[in-house]
Amino acid sequence: MSKGSVAIAGGRVVPVSGPPVEGGTVLVTDGRIAAVGTDVPVPDGVPVIDAAGKWVLPGFIEAHGHVGVHEEAEGWAGSDTNEMTDPVTAHVRAIDAINPADLGFRDAIGGGVLAVNVNPGSGNPIGGQTCALKCWGRTVDEMLLRAPAGLKSALGENPKRVYGEQNKTPSTRLGVAAVIRGAFVEAGNYLARLDAEAAKPEAKRKPVDRDLKLEALGMVLRREIPWRQHCHRADDIATALRISAEFGYDLVIDHGTEAHLVADLLAARDIPVIIGPLFTSRSKVELRNRSLANPGKLAAAGVTIAITTDHPVVPINFLVHQASLSVKYGLDPETALRALTLNPARIIGVADRLGSLEPGKDGDVVVWSGDPLDVLSRVERAFMDGEEIYTAVGGEPVFAERY
Repeated sequence: MSKGSVAIAGGRVVPVSGPPVEGGTVLVTDGRIAAVGTDVPVPDGVPVIDAAGKWVLPGFIEAHGHVGVHEEAEGWAGSDTNEMTDPVTAHVRAIDAINPADLGFRDAIGGGVLAVNVNPGSGNPIGGQTCALKCWGRTVDEMLLRAPAGLKSALGENPKRVYGEQNKTPSTRLGVAAVIRGAFVEAGNYLARLDAEAAKPEAKRKPVDRDLKLEALGMVLRREIPWRQHCHRADDIATALRISAEFGYDLVIDHGTEAHLVADLLAARDIPVIIGPLFTSRSKVELRNRSLANPGKLAAAGVTIAITTDHPVVPINFLVHQASLSVKYGLDPETALRALTLNPARIIGVADRLGSLEPGKDGDVVVWSGDPLDVLSRVERAFMDGEEIYTAVGGEPVFAERY
């Protein structure tokens, strides 16, 4: 993707990492943010966008979605979310199934979402490797931010149902937990064999046969990537905490419908929760306690939160509206914006590039007609690496050509 230069001037700049700047300027040069503030000198030849009366923010980040692997309007042909042929598929990678032409990417940008962490589904106890990418580009490799960005796992109803219907292990919660623990034990043994051989004099070393499943699990054990734990009920969250304490990896709770019931435990261990989707009905037992008040309860307890649509469960362009309604039910507005920007950037490991408007970060900037937490506000312009990729000024939305 090409890199651009632009000055977005005169708006209410919300850097997220600091207080808003009234009448501020965001200067992007060669794809990176060069300056943020008032009285920012604009070099000759850099186009200036008048943002007077507008709000200027970093692009939002969907920290848990299936855009590109669960394509819209494609049916069976576009559904590549779950490899439900084996309970342990740590070796499969979301990056290998993402279609950049999925309509969901356009919807994301129209909703101010410029980056997404794409997860495999929750049909398996261990489902595969996630990846973080930007929402515009010709190929996934051009869009990529980080891969793998985590390893997906699921507790609760989904894997229990999938393998129970196949009359295979695991068909119970205790079976799901046992499968996960067994896989980690195997991975630990694999790492021990690798370390033992590496410790020998070079002439005496013997090759250890590669195992892609155990390599992926080894990245979790070595804390190179986080364990992305799908769970809703409080008892399943307790199981996630128990297993992570046993094996010592970095844990992220995905969904966390009942996380507020154990918020003190999560806060004490500094475990973040990617909460949502929040616009669904209570379609299964695990969602009995779903509430728009829960994000506020978690944040008040000191838990770091991000908000998810779980696209396509809820359309990705509604991400900001979930935050808006969470504010209506008690979430602090500043925390709500952090839950869409800097918090998910940190959770998925891309905060050095995205999540706030700071010098040195990527020039991924969105101009809103007003406060994005106001349901009447809309995205008017979106810039990625300083290049304008979307405009809705003066008519129907227009996207740039894919790079």
